[in-house]
Amino acid sequence: MIAENVAHFARVLRAAGLAVGPDRVVVAVTALECVGFDRREDVRAALSAVMTDRHDQQPLFDAAFDAFWRDPKLLEKLLMELLPRISGRGTRQREPRSNRLAQALAPERDRPPAPANPGASEEIRFDASFTFSDRERLQRADFETMTSDEFALASRLAEELPPPVAPVRRRRHERALRGQADLRATLRRMARAPDTLVPATTRPRRELPPVVVLLDVSGSMDRYARVMLHYVHGLARRHARVHAFAFGTRLTDITRCLRDRDPDVALAAVAGRVGDWHGGTRIASCLADFNRRCARRVLGANAAVLLVTDGLDRDEARGLAEEAARLRRQAHELVWLNPLLRFDGFEPRAAGVRALLPHVDRFLPVHNLASLADLRRALQAAATSPRPSSRPWN
Repeated sequence: MIAENVAHFARVLRAAGLAVGPDRVVVAVTALECVGFDRREDVRAALSAVMTDRHDQQPLFDAAFDAFWRDPKLLEKLLMELLPRISGRGTRQREPRSNRLAQALAPERDRPPAPANPGASEEIRFDASFTFSDRERLQRADFETMTSDEFALASRLAEELPPPVAPVRRRRHERALRGQADLRATLRRMARAPDTLVPATTRPRRELPPVVVLLDVSGSMDRYARVMLHYVHGLARRHARVHAFAFGTRLTDITRCLRDRDPDVALAAVAGRVGDWHGGTRIASCLADFNRRCARRVLGANAAVLLVTDGLDRDEARGLAEEAARLRRQAHELVWLNPLLRFDGFEPRAAGVRALLPHVDRFLPVHNLASLADLRRALQAAATSPRPSSRPWN
């Protein structure tokens, strides 16, 4: 009975995002036999030592442990949560659970029962509608027209997209099986073994350049900004040198908020830090603040700047073109991602768009998962294309 409960608990942790395999279930059962079941904290410590790898997984494990081992009738309690409640004087506010943990603890949908005799029915039906799957259909769906379920799935898929920049060649070298001869390393080997000559070779080191994201969180960019936050959070998990800033009426550094591996915790920290979400837009003032306070610190080593905004500026202060030109001189590459570019008849009629456009290196759409997935290829393909300022409607 204990082994079955441990296996079920491991499935919950695996559905919540932790790498818990069958081997850890066997070790967990052995650990419980050693510590016994007299004290609850001993059981928690034994399972935590076996089923977690990093310190940041501990909050998710503790929440799953408290929810799973509190009551054997957990499924009935989860179903009771769906019924309407009357809030009274004695109602106690519970701590909010992580979305991943809630999905892992949720009961599975009822499946149709299998036939008693599988061989009784010989009729085989094929679905010939030739429709795309949910993931393939969401690749081209606009974020603005998605339902809430589709938007949640798209946000999770955005976490897995590749980085938008390609590795760049550095002046420093690294060891390699083939490449240029390294005379110093070769002589060092001969000093240890004078009778043998094993030449050492090196090659130029390649690494991803830093990525700086300036994200517009105004009212017109609400849905696009939320998906972009998931995208940037996925980049921050796989690429250490990612700096993110949110701007609406003022500039806010959200880099540290996105360092948490749990996307729910990271986005909740961003929501608590950004005070001008879903408000107005002052692009000129925010770019001036970034150039004055943050550009020298984060722009370096061929850093690429991703400016995610629709360009609809409501700033009364002039100087957007000057601040954009100053940002372009400090950055290795300035890429403007605009969701309005998805329209075929798009024309830069807004004053903010006309002020920004001559100072960017790339001008690309970002309105669905396909545009995010093809961002790296689009940047490489646009390297040989003319600058946006040479387009006919500029």
